[in-house]
Amino acid sequence: MQPKLQNYKASGPKGRQRRFKFSWFSDFPSWLEYSESNHRAYCLLCFISSKNIKRRSGFDVFTVQGFDTWKKVHDGKNCAFLVHIGSGPCSHHNSAVTECCYLLNYPNHIDNIVEVANNQEKERNRLLLKTSIAAVKWLTLQSCSFRGHDETPQSKNKGNFLEILNLLAEFNPKIASVILENAPQNAKYTSPDVQKEILSIFAMKVRMHIREEIGDAKFSILVDETCDVAKREQMALVLRFVDQDGVVQERFFDLIHVKDTRALTLKKEISHVLSSHGFDVQNLRGQGYDGASNMKGEFNGLQALFLRECPYAYYVHCYAHRLQFALVAATKDVVPVTQFFQHLLFIVNTVDSSSKRHDELHDAQMVELACLLVIDELETGQGANQIRSLKRPGDTRWGSHLGSISSLMDMFNPVSSVLQKLAADSSPGTYRADGDTSFNYLTSFEFVFILCMMREILEITEQLGQALQKKRQDIVNAIRLVQSTKFLLEEMRSDDGWELFFCKVVDFCVTHEIDIPDMEQTYIMRGGRARRQPDHFTKERYFRVEIFPATIDTQLTELNLKFNEKVLGLLSISATLVPNNGFASFQASEICRMVEKYYPADFNKQERVGLENQLRHFVIDASNSDDLKNIATIADLCQHLVASRRAGTFNLIDRLLRLLLTLPVSTASAERAFSTLKIIKTRLRNKMEDEFLSNSLLVKIEGEILEHYSYNDIISEFRALKERRVEF
Repeated sequence: MQPKLQNYKASGPKGRQRRFKFSWFSDFPSWLEYSESNHRAYCLLCFISSKNIKRRSGFDVFTVQGFDTWKKVHDGKNCAFLVHIGSGPCSHHNSAVTECCYLLNYPNHIDNIVEVANNQEKERNRLLLKTSIAAVKWLTLQSCSFRGHDETPQSKNKGNFLEILNLLAEFNPKIASVILENAPQNAKYTSPDVQKEILSIFAMKVRMHIREEIGDAKFSILVDETCDVAKREQMALVLRFVDQDGVVQERFFDLIHVKDTRALTLKKEISHVLSSHGFDVQNLRGQGYDGASNMKGEFNGLQALFLRECPYAYYVHCYAHRLQFALVAATKDVVPVTQFFQHLLFIVNTVDSSSKRHDELHDAQMVELACLLVIDELETGQGANQIRSLKRPGDTRWGSHLGSISSLMDMFNPVSSVLQKLAADSSPGTYRADGDTSFNYLTSFEFVFILCMMREILEITEQLGQALQKKRQDIVNAIRLVQSTKFLLEEMRSDDGWELFFCKVVDFCVTHEIDIPDMEQTYIMRGGRARRQPDHFTKERYFRVEIFPATIDTQLTELNLKFNEKVLGLLSISATLVPNNGFASFQASEICRMVEKYYPADFNKQERVGLENQLRHFVIDASNSDDLKNIATIADLCQHLVASRRAGTFNLIDRLLRLLLTLPVSTASAERAFSTLKIIKTRLRNKMEDEFLSNSLLVKIEGEILEHYSYNDIISEFRALKERRVEF
């Protein structure tokens, strides 16, 4: 305090007493204080900093004891106040003054300045790393390359990664202020190593999420192999399981390079991946492969090797492959059908082999559409009446045969017009013979007959083919679709089916001006025939007996052969659990016997008794519940039990349904992974590392999982992956 009093208390011997002067406050305004309680003078600054400054002799006078020797205060250089201040900047008083100045100016303290600078450095580093993370994520999801041929500052095209960073900096001043040129050379976070580290973190997060989704549940593996563009054998591993919500999931997990396709090699690589991520092989309940000998071999095949470790990991030959094999077999066993597909491919190649003919086909379609619109034969609308092109059939592409036949039938008149024009073209360099031959094939009644017949057959099997390729298809429903497909084919083969089909063929011929032969006329069979068969018979017999039923019989025979599941008899019985069939053939005891046979490790004796009781209660509950009556598949049933909280009540039924749904149906997910592989690893990127390729493919296919993680999660993993000198 600096009080202004009438009289300050005197001190000293009698006759020589002195008092404090108020004018001294003006001489030493910054630190001098006077205490009214003990009537002594103090130094405020030294008192505040007395704890941090080492004391010397006499230092306590102005801090603790108080100064009252007023006679020593005078104008000379030996003034007590001046002596206390000291002559140098390092005196105790001046040090106290400096410390108090720091205290009063705390925001500008050096420690705070350093801390603010460090925080700014952290934010700058985070912004740089976030930008790189966003660029890597976008490029991976779009299957784009990262690096460029020339990434020097003088390059006009530095590659996708750096160009995206420049684009982001162009629209964000904060990024522009720290990125690339302004970033320190040792902390740009744009090097190829950093790009690979970020991608590896993405892949690690995705695999970790899939592992947490599966947990301790039972799962199946789907495996298929292919050669990439660099002629390296790659094996795709897909995991099929039922998640906590009762939904069937098929997650792509890894792409593994294998030196050879021997069953032992594949088994070793798959086991290594599963064990490295904490999967227990004893939880394996299904294997889905193609029909190659190294896969399905009963003694040394891949499925046999896994069955030795886990006897309940049942092998299911990919149903989609089986269907494709059945379709191909039908074309090979019936000679006219085989010749038909040869002629079909020849027509497609003739019409669509050059850009000139492609343009002519385009123009012919435009003319036909204009004519049909004039006579009101077509309906107009958005997306309707699109210009199309012919499709080539392929043995390894599911549904390609139907696409090729349908495109030809829909463009029959334009194709005929192009072939006629080609056959009549006399200019040099044209393929008149090909055009004339193709036109003769196209306009023959036999070709049109088989064209319409194969479209009818393939349209019946197409529904099954599409269903088998769904990720969430259950095997019980797949078997039911096989049965319905067989029924429709048998219905088509009947007398009524023949009459209906032949009428369609006649209508098509009349519409497109195709000559219809006399069916009573004698048909002379070309080529050799069995001796017991006549060489001369009517054309009606030829089409109605030799082609039509023979083709359908071949289809039915192949379907019966390819889809004969004796091992999994549990499936047909378990289908009786579906409520919408009214439980007509339901037998709880039969289901329990099949469970005892196929899943003894998942249901003990006591649980099998409990399962039978739960099944009886479930039938009564489902029969009286409106929300269960319309459920048509066990996949929907499993999901509904979880949603309606019945899974806790019928926990054993829920377990059984999950085991059935875990069984694989097809390896279509692995096939889709190979389609993505062709997009990522191209001819220009054929030197891609296996780990980088696997991570890119995983993030591309299962990229939606990354939405569960924030930038901070990725940055934390980045720090853990590689400690750096800079802070985040």
